[in-house]
Amino acid sequence: MFEAELTAAHEIADRAGEIAMSFFRHDPEVTWKPDATPVTEADIAVEEMIRAELARRFPADAIRGEEGGIEGDPEQRMWIVDPIDGTRNYAAGIQIWANLLALKVDGEYVMGLANAPALGERYAATKGGGATWNGRQIRVSDVATTAEGMVVLGDLEAWAGTPRGDGLMRLIRGAKRNRGFGDFWGHVLVARGAAEVMIEPELSEWDFASLVVIVTEAGGRVTQVDGSPPVHGGSLVTSNGLVHDEVMAALAGPG
Repeated sequence: MFEAELTAAHEIADRAGEIAMSFFRHDPEVTWKPDATPVTEADIAVEEMIRAELARRFPADAIRGEEGGIEGDPEQRMWIVDPIDGTRNYAAGIQIWANLLALKVDGEYVMGLANAPALGERYAATKGGGATWNGRQIRVSDVATTAEGMVVLGDLEAWAGTPRGDGLMRLIRGAKRNRGFGDFWGHVLVARGAAEVMIEPELSEWDFASLVVIVTEAGGRVTQVDGSPPVHGGSLVTSNGLVHDEVMAALAGPG
């Protein structure tokens, strides 16, 4: 299912990557939005192209993008766009950024694509169709505990001094390995079996929509830190599934 949409997403991602790479490491103009997050001229150019292509190919579908908001009726089918996930990295010339594109149908994420042209990597998935990395099927790891695995986190400062932060620190200290990889990157590491869990305190829908499909179709599990489904503005935990309950217990705090 959704193979036609995935094919279109790949074609759009090809162009998105070309546009973004044309600005990358050429000092793109950076401005700051009211929420204190950066936006570059590349973000704007990529999203404008994606919106135009989606409107041409799927005129009845709604579109939600980080820079342009919602167009159309989102109740049945809606495309979700993050033109450049990892804008701070992008503006600093760091390769870890991606064009994210997802499709949501009747409230469910059914297709996701993460295109990371500066890394030469692309991740994609459709509901029931599995997940791929550069066209090859991927699967989460079979590591059963975080003591044997790798914990990835996007922002440690946000957890400092909180009950969940204390639990997170215990989880990190007890893990075999830990690293800080923000944005899409930590989540696709989970999907391809290179890490066991990725934890982030707050994400918008355009940040996580594509990743929900990719990680789930790779055999993983995706929730908020309290175990509830992901929502716009909420937290996000992706895992190989086997360590998920352990992580939920650690993040629940004392008691």
